[in-house]
Amino acid sequence: MANLKISIGANIGVFFGSRSPEHDISIITGQLIISGLKKMGMKVVPVYLDKEGMWRIGDDLGNLKTFTEDKSLAGFEKYYLDLEKSQGRLVFRKKGLAGKEIIVDLAFPAFHGAKGEDGAVQGLFEMFNVPYVGCPVPASAVAMDKILTKQFYKANNIPTTEFVSFRLADWLTDKNAIIKNISKLKWPLFVKPPLLGSSIGITKAHNQKELEFGVEVALHYGNTVLVEEGVEKLVDVTCAVLGHANPKASFLQESVFEKELLSYDDKYLNDGGAQTGKSSKSVVIPARLDDKTTKEIQEMSVKIFKLLGCSGIARFDFLYNKETRQYFANEINPLPGTLYHHLWQKTGVELDQLLQTLLDSAKEAQDEKNRYKTTFESDILKMAKSTKLNLKKDG
Repeated sequence: MANLKISIGANIGVFFGSRSPEHDISIITGQLIISGLKKMGMKVVPVYLDKEGMWRIGDDLGNLKTFTEDKSLAGFEKYYLDLEKSQGRLVFRKKGLAGKEIIVDLAFPAFHGAKGEDGAVQGLFEMFNVPYVGCPVPASAVAMDKILTKQFYKANNIPTTEFVSFRLADWLTDKNAIIKNISKLKWPLFVKPPLLGSSIGITKAHNQKELEFGVEVALHYGNTVLVEEGVEKLVDVTCAVLGHANPKASFLQESVFEKELLSYDDKYLNDGGAQTGKSSKSVVIPARLDDKTTKEIQEMSVKIFKLLGCSGIARFDFLYNKETRQYFANEINPLPGTLYHHLWQKTGVELDQLLQTLLDSAKEAQDEKNRYKTTFESDILKMAKSTKLNLKKDG
C-alpha cells in the first residue's frame, strides 16, 4: 500500500442516503464509517442526501439514533452546493444564510444503488476535482449494471453464467421472441433488475409462468431486465479487494442460505444479517473450498479489479458448483455494504486499517489524476473565423 496519509485536519465528508431502494442500507454503512473515522481522530462532516434529494448536514446525522428513533429530519437545515467556490473541495451553504458554509476536502461516499454507487456522485466529485474514496465513474457504472458486468466478463473471457438481457420496449413489442431466446438457457433461471443490489427485485423461475412474473417484478425497478442461468450444487462465494495500484484480496466468504436465493432478509435481517457478518449461521469464513480454488478466485478477483479500473474497495461474488468444481464470476459491488469490514477483520485488517487504506487509496488516485494534463491548446477558435467554419445566422 502507498504510504500516504490524509491530514487529520482535513474535513472528510461522509455521503449517505440518496434516492435509492437501498437508502436504509446506506445509512447503516454511513454510520459505521463516521464512527470509525471519529475514533481515528478525523474531522468528519456527515452529509445526508434525503429521499427527496435534499442535502442535509449536521453532527447529529452521524448518530444512528437520529434515524432509528423516528425523529423528524425537519430540524436539520437544508444546504446547497456553492458551484462558484467548489473547486478542489466542496463548499456547502446553508439556505438563507449567505455567511454559513461547510467545506469538504475529501469525499467518502457510502451510497448504495442508483444515484450514488453507480458513478453519479463520483461524476460530481470529478467535475470539482475533489478526491474521493472508491471506484471511479466508469468502474462504478459498469459494476452497478449487471448487464454491462456480464458483457465485460464475456469480453475478457472471464467465466460467467449464460444470460439474456432486454429492454421494456422490446418486451412490449415482441415478448414471444424474447421468451424463445430465453428458452435456450438452462432452467432454473434468475430474473434481475440490473441496476439494483441487496437482492431487491430478484426472482427465481423454474418455468415460463414464473419467468413472466419475475420480469414484471424486475420492471418495477427499471426498464431493463437480466435473465441468467442458475448454478446447481451451489456455493455462494464472496471475495473483497482493497487498495489502488497494488490491491490485495481478502479471505473468501461463503454465504449459507436455505431458500432458493440469498434474499434481502438473509443479507440484513435474519440472525443479524449475512452481509453485516453478524449471522453466525449464514457466514463461513474462510469458505469451505480447497486451496487451489480459493487461490484462483482470489487472483481472479484482483484481476477483475484491475481490468475494470477499480480503486479503494470492491466486492466480487462467485457461484461455485461443488459437483463440477467450476466457478462463475457473478456480480460486482463497487461499494459493499458496511465495507464488508467483518470479512476484512477475519483477513487481519481491522476497521481503522481498512478506513486508512481507503483514505490512502483516494489520495493515491487523486495524485495520479493531477499528473495528467486536462487542457489542450489549439487554433480551432482562430480558425472559426475562416470561411469553412464561419457560423452564419439564417437570413
